[in-house]
This record gives sequence, structure tokens and C-alpha cells, in this order.
Amino acid sequence: MNRPSPSAITIARARQMLESARALIFDVDGTLAETEEVHRRAFNHAFVQMRLDWRWGRTVYRQLLKTAGGKERIRAFDRSCRSQQSLSDQDIIELHRIKTSRYAELIASGDCPLRPGVEALLVSARRRGQRLAIATTTSLENIDALLSTALGNDWAARFDAIVAGDEVARKKPAPDVYLEVLKRLAIPASNCLAIEDSHNGSVAASLAGIPVVITRSVYFDDEDFSEALAVKDLAELSL
Repeated sequence: MNRPSPSAITIARARQMLESARALIFDVDGTLAETEEVHRRAFNHAFVQMRLDWRWGRTVYRQLLKTAGGKERIRAFDRSCRSQQSLSDQDIIELHRIKTSRYAELIASGDCPLRPGVEALLVSARRRGQRLAIATTTSLENIDALLSTALGNDWAARFDAIVAGDEVARKKPAPDVYLEVLKRLAIPASNCLAIEDSHNGSVAASLAGIPVVITRSVYFDDEDFSEALAVKDLAELSL
């Protein structure tokens, strides 16, 4: 029997899958909040500060997001500019430092709230006794910038495990962040549910054996999510 399309799964069925999981594991960028546009603006600010004649428009950035990790994205773009001198490792580190600082400033302005339904989902999951975790490619600094603004300075107390990209050897679509979260939670993969917005994230969770629910985001709205259990709006699932 053919498996139903992720988009064909009913809201009721998707909600049942979500509520029956022992742990919910969240991606951050694009999933908890539509942060990618803020990241793009922060990168462009860093390029100006470092006197680079780069500017990442939305179309270019959509393509660059296929490369996981900010420093990795800078390096990939630098290599594509074959007529220019390559940036040193230290240049990339400094660019990323400036970008991270600017990202925190932009997030602190309050212009990037959590996506509709996210906070209600976190609250209802805790009420049901579910464990909560984060598995992301972004840095701990970026997670803190977003969630301290959205949830308060004690945001980390809501989560039983938090694993960022710099804490593992390989970033998504490799399963490393998810495998580390499973290790810290000590819960079988089949008893967890990953909530993602990108193909890379969905593949990473699937490789770790974790079922996936996708919430489409602005920069990943046209990707293939055939390996996911369901593709749904988090606002619908949190009702």
C-alpha cells in the first residue's frame, strides 16, 4: 500500500502523532521563527563592515541556505567568486562574529516574533508531560538571542536538551545534532517527533530514525518533503 502524501494527512491525525510522542524536538531557524531574513540582513551588514562588495539578495540567499552553517555559507560564496582573492579562515571568523552581533541586535528589536502557534505548542506539550528539545545548525548565541527575547531569560529551562551545530562534527543534513539530542534525552528515536522546515533538516532527523512533521517557512516553501510524516501549519496543530 502506498504511503499517503504528507500534505494529505489530516490535521486530526497530525495532532494525534504530535500528542503521542514522548519528546518533541524543534529546529530553530524557520521553524520556531522566520529568522532567515534577519540572518540575511545581518550578513549584508557584516559585508559592509568588512568592506566587501558582496550583497546577498533573497534569491541568492535561498540558494546559499542549501549549505548548512553561517561560516560554511560564507566560504561557499567566497569560492564561487573565482575572480576575487579567497578569504582567510580568520576573515571568515571575523565576518561571522560581526554578523552574529548584528543578528542579536536585530532580534532584540522585537521584529522577529515566534511563529504563530509555537508558544502554545510548547506550553501544551509541557502540560502533557512531553520532553522538549532543540536540534539546530545555528549557534547557541543565536538561539539565546531569539528565545531570550521571545520567551524570557529563563527560556532554556523549558528544554531538556539543546544541541547546536557547533557542538557536533557534521551539520544537517547529517544526523549528528539529532543523534546527540537522542543521547541526552535517552529516549528511542521512534518515540520522538522532529519539527522542521527544511529538506536538510527533514533528512537529518530521518537519518537519525526520528519521524518528522514539516512546517513550511518562507525560504523553504518549495522543497520536497516526501520523507516527512506530515506537512502542517503549527498554528493548526497547537489548537
